[in-house]
Amino acid sequence: MTLTPMMRQYLDTKEQVGDALLLFRMGDFYELFQDDAEEAARILGITLTSRDKGTNATPMAGFPYHALNQHLGKLLAAGRRVAICDQVEDPKQATGLVKREVTQIITPGTLTDDALLDPRTANYLVTLAAAPRGKPAGMAWLDVSTGRLTVADVANDFLAEELSRIEPSECLVPEENPFPAEVLLAVSNAVVTRRPPWTFARQNATDLLQRHFGVTSFAGFGVADDASSLLAAGALLQYVMETQRADLKHIARLIPYDRGRVMILDATTRRSLELTRTLRENKREGSLLATIDRTTTAAGARCLGDWLSHPLLDVEAIRYRQSAVAEWKDDPSSRSRLRELLRQTYDVERLAARVSTGRTSPRDLACLRSTLRWLPEIKAKLTGRQSRYNADLDENLSLFPELRARLEETLVDEPPIQLRDGSIIRDGYHAELDELRQIAAGGKQWIADFQRREAERAGIPTLKVGFNKVFGYYVEISNAHRDKIPEDFQRKQTLKNAERYITPELKEYEQKVLGAEERAKSLEYELFQRLRDEVSSQTIELQRLAQLLAELDTLLSLAELASSRQYVRPQVTEGSDLDIKGGRHPVLDVTMPAGRFIPNETRLDAEGETRLMLITGPNMAGKSTYIRQVALVTLLAQVGSFVPADSATIGVADRIFTRVGASDELGRGQSTFMVEMIETANILNNATAKSLVILDEIGRGTSTYDGVSLAWAIAEYLHDRTRCRTLFATHYHELIQLEETMAGLGNYNVAVREWKDEIIFLHQIVEGGADRSYGIHVAKLAGVPEEVLRRSQAILDQLERDPFGEQLHTPPQGQPTKHRRSYHQLSLFPTITAHPVLDQLRIVDSEELSEAEALALLRKLKAELAGDDEG
Repeated sequence: MTLTPMMRQYLDTKEQVGDALLLFRMGDFYELFQDDAEEAARILGITLTSRDKGTNATPMAGFPYHALNQHLGKLLAAGRRVAICDQVEDPKQATGLVKREVTQIITPGTLTDDALLDPRTANYLVTLAAAPRGKPAGMAWLDVSTGRLTVADVANDFLAEELSRIEPSECLVPEENPFPAEVLLAVSNAVVTRRPPWTFARQNATDLLQRHFGVTSFAGFGVADDASSLLAAGALLQYVMETQRADLKHIARLIPYDRGRVMILDATTRRSLELTRTLRENKREGSLLATIDRTTTAAGARCLGDWLSHPLLDVEAIRYRQSAVAEWKDDPSSRSRLRELLRQTYDVERLAARVSTGRTSPRDLACLRSTLRWLPEIKAKLTGRQSRYNADLDENLSLFPELRARLEETLVDEPPIQLRDGSIIRDGYHAELDELRQIAAGGKQWIADFQRREAERAGIPTLKVGFNKVFGYYVEISNAHRDKIPEDFQRKQTLKNAERYITPELKEYEQKVLGAEERAKSLEYELFQRLRDEVSSQTIELQRLAQLLAELDTLLSLAELASSRQYVRPQVTEGSDLDIKGGRHPVLDVTMPAGRFIPNETRLDAEGETRLMLITGPNMAGKSTYIRQVALVTLLAQVGSFVPADSATIGVADRIFTRVGASDELGRGQSTFMVEMIETANILNNATAKSLVILDEIGRGTSTYDGVSLAWAIAEYLHDRTRCRTLFATHYHELIQLEETMAGLGNYNVAVREWKDEIIFLHQIVEGGADRSYGIHVAKLAGVPEEVLRRSQAILDQLERDPFGEQLHTPPQGQPTKHRRSYHQLSLFPTITAHPVLDQLRIVDSEELSEAEALALLRKLKAELAGDDEG
């Protein structure tokens, strides 16, 4: 096969990018060849053609360059890495083959273009580094679009937990992948990229980090020099450098992550409580985050999501946020104006990253200018605030007057999106640029004036001025007027019926005109680059500004939520109390019609009268909603938010554990009951006295007596050993009697009202255990056929008379009998049978007995009892 120079260039480039799909810029198209073309055609639904014919035929597919982002999104969604190979010189100026280079390798975890990103969600690239035996693993995670690089040393047992909290788009691991399967299962929605071992080597990793940050020690970042996380951070930075191929000054520091400062939320809890996505549809809409989000900016939404994923443990830090929220809640006028001002700002955090990497547009800088214009009024609204948080925001908010002035004087009011379109720099900013523009704009008029003037001077009305690439500007005169040619005309070309000439004046002007537009564009580019570099030099300061505005937006959002939904400020304490009056579920309170949701009370205290609430009652009555509600109110309180209640006192919980419903582990080959027991074991092994445990229907995945036994023992363990605050919802009414032996257990049930053979769920939690399940009524509501309902009622009636079911094998009327063998499990609880002594006492008429007869009967009965004991 004979290779053309272009195909040789393509293959050399393809070798550099490995398994990435290579988009090769050719004029106004991006083309793919060979296997890449076939795969891209399948993913994108574009036409697969062939370059050349016969033995040189090569599969080829492509699309216009302006459709790049549209197609990139599909390729990335298919889990592919994509390399962009651009033309890096002007084809007009190229001698031979146009020079091309890979300018960026785009992967799911390294996106920077707004068109490919969800503006309200962080996009994380995470790296895991193995450590020597006995040391924690290293973790590093980066949002390339903002430059936030966080590091942590995490024990292997907690890696999956942290990965579920981060929710990365891409995960880097060493080629040999030393991590357990459950770790990678935690990132099952992410692309896993295996990297060479040398990128994780300590010497390579630390050298790279030291060069990038310009330090010799990482102690200044709060990171130990021997931390495992540095291995992960170094490998991550190496990957980002390879893919971005740009200046990464927006990655300006390492942010140490301290697990001890935040509430631990494992993957099960996050899913069960639907913090960021719903269980059923895996959508943001309907989650807690979507429900409470009142932010007006993309960065504020990302900040709120981060806060929700990292509830605080420090009471003072929680109150620091609460006071700021309270101040804005009590000042609706300022809150409203600030929210309106923030709505006018742009995503400075991601914008600064694009400026730093050299991928900014003129429109980006105009957006930055617009944002800076609003800062003085924002700062004025912050001035004089009483809460420490708001005062700190005021103190740290810089106005960037010099940068704003430079942007104002340099950029036109509405610059184009693309740099190549020109018309970026304001008239009057640069004298040479103004002159070039005047020349370019006035060229046609000058030529027309010159043509008229020369025609009159020579007396040749048909004289005309033309242009071609060979001679430039020329004067064309027909042969009929050859005798009138002025002396200063210089002949350049002879045609069949005319001659072409140039003049000194025309040549002088040509030198100005021909290069005016190109020079104007070139000069505009230079001036734009200078402006971009000036903005880039303040990347760190702009990132700090972005963070402050995001935090302000988050505080205002929580205040708006509290005001609009009548939330109250909870009293957060170091204690173990949990006292919620008029508590409401934060999601259902919004989604249900006004006034339909029934508030409830909660009173728990690990050191007080009740630390375990045993909640019984019928299905559909609201047990699951209630226990989730308590967990969500606790979590919101520790975020620093107000809570949906009439009042609340919340003792800080170090963890929230949940065991509710079957999870997605079913799709991984584990039974419902196995999943239930794994999650329960995690709770029993890791809960502390400071934890809040939510259990819903423990033991339902096995036989009745096994289930009751396990639920009983688990309740005992949490009550006696762990001694944590627990809400235990169950349909096992047998557990009600635990109250007699557990001082810290309280029985509660969901109130039900019976009326005309119907039941009404009141959705109120009241003291005392439930005496019925109303399962058949729930089945009726679900549409179970009437015949089945009647038979179920008959069986239930029989069971209530005959707990062992001896008579249950009688078939329904009209059905043939069939021999059946009955099976019984041993009862966990002893069956109480009548004693002969009791029978005698029941038939005695005490009013008819004399004193002597009564004493004689008593001696007789005692003797019988004594005989039983001896037997």
